[in-house]
Amino acid sequence: MAVSYNRLWKLLIDKNLKRTDLKDLAGISSNVLAKLGKNLPVAVDSLEKICRSLDCNIEDIMEFINEKQ
Repeated sequence: MAVSYNRLWKLLIDKNLKRTDLKDLAGISSNVLAKLGKNLPVAVDSLEKICRSLDCNIEDIMEFINEKQ
């Protein structure tokens, strides 16, 4: 299983926010933002900060995808 943050990027578009806006709003580091952009795992506390700042649930920003297709 792999992680995908495509839902997060779509949510940012819907809220008219940029990735740098998310970094400032959620108080996450540039490294976390880079990991999100590469669909790499990030710490749960960072995901919690994002969810709190965007007023959403975890399933609104990420999903697990099956790598075997």
